[in-house]
Amino acid sequence: MNLEYVSVENSKYHPKYFQPTPIRAEPDRHNSAEQDPNLREEAGHETANPQIGRILQRISDKGLCDTSHVREYLLFNHRGNCRPNTIRSNSNTIILFLSFLKNIGANHLEAITREEFSAFIEHEQDRGLKPRTVSTRLKRLNAFFRFLIERGVIHPDVLRHKMRVKVPDSLPRAIDPEDVKLLLSVIEKPRDRAMILVLLRTGMRIGELLNTTVRDLNLKEKRIEIIEAQKNRVGRVVYISDDAVTALKEWLTYRKSKVPCLFYGREGRPLCYEAARTVFNKYLDKAGVSHKGYTLHCLRHTFASELLNASMRLECLQLLLGHKSIEMTRHYARLTDNTRKEEYFRAMSIIESGGINGHYRCDYQLP
Repeated sequence: MNLEYVSVENSKYHPKYFQPTPIRAEPDRHNSAEQDPNLREEAGHETANPQIGRILQRISDKGLCDTSHVREYLLFNHRGNCRPNTIRSNSNTIILFLSFLKNIGANHLEAITREEFSAFIEHEQDRGLKPRTVSTRLKRLNAFFRFLIERGVIHPDVLRHKMRVKVPDSLPRAIDPEDVKLLLSVIEKPRDRAMILVLLRTGMRIGELLNTTVRDLNLKEKRIEIIEAQKNRVGRVVYISDDAVTALKEWLTYRKSKVPCLFYGREGRPLCYEAARTVFNKYLDKAGVSHKGYTLHCLRHTFASELLNASMRLECLQLLLGHKSIEMTRHYARLTDNTRKEEYFRAMSIIESGGINGHYRCDYQLP
C-alpha cells in the first residue's frame, strides 16, 4: 500500500488555503433551538434521531455545504449501532472540514480534491494540535470519504494514496507509589474515596465506573460486572481489593438507596466526567502533586503497572483491562519489566567491578 506521511515540519500548501483564524468544533448542544422547517422537511422521518437533528441544525446555522451527504453518513453510523459519542466526534470533525472548505471558497463536497484534503490536515497541524488528535481526525475523514466514494459523490483519487500522521508511541503514565499514598491520605469524603480506590484497584475506565449501577456491584464476591465496556462494547468482570471493598461499604451507608447509579452528584443526578475530574484534581492539589500532570486515566495505568510488578501474567491483565489485543497490554510491559531491570543491574554490576575480560574488537557483531 502506498502511504503518504503528513509532517508538521514539511507543512506547506498553496497560500489560498491558509486561514489564520482557528476553527473550533462546538460541543453538542442539548438545548438547541427549534430546527429549521426546511431542514426538517429535507431530512424526513429518518432524522427522528434527536442527536442527528441537532447536528444538522448546527451545519445549517453555520451555512455549510452538503447537509444531505452528512445526514446520510450520520444515519449510516446510527444504523451501524455507533455510540452517540462516536457520532458526535465524527460530526465535529466533518464540521471542522466543511468550515475549512467554506473559508477557502469551496462550496461543494463533490468538487473536493486531494489538495483540499491535504491542506486541511496541514492546517490542523499548524494550529499546534497533538499528532494523535490530527491522526484521529484524519481517520474519521477517511471513513467519511470512503462512504462518499462508494456512493459516487467524490472521486476515488481523493484517497488513492493513503495519508498517515506518525503518532509517538509513548509510555503509559502511572502515578508514583509515594504519590498514590499522598493522594489517598487526603481523601476524606466517603464517596470520593470509594470512587478513586475503585478506579485504582479495578483498572476501570472512568466512563465505565460512572455508568455502574448498584446492581452491577457484588460485594460478597468482590466483583463488578461491566455489562458493556465504554470503549469496545465488550463486557467483562473486574475484581475489588479489600481496601476498595471497605471504602465502598462506607459509601453505601451514606448514599441514597433509591438512586440506581453507584456514584452520583447533587440531587441524585448521575455524576459526569467533568465533575469526577474536578474532584480528582482537588485532591491532587491537596496532596501537593497537581504539578505532575496526573489524570483520572493514570489510575488505570497505575493499576496495570502495579499488577505487572506483582508478576501477573499479561493474558490475565488483558482480560481485566478489557483489551481486545494483547499488544495493547504489552505497552505496560515496557514500563514495568522487572526481569529486564534485574538483568540490566546484574550485568552493570559486573561491568562496574571490572569483571569483563578480553578485548573489544572493532569487527564484533551483535547477534
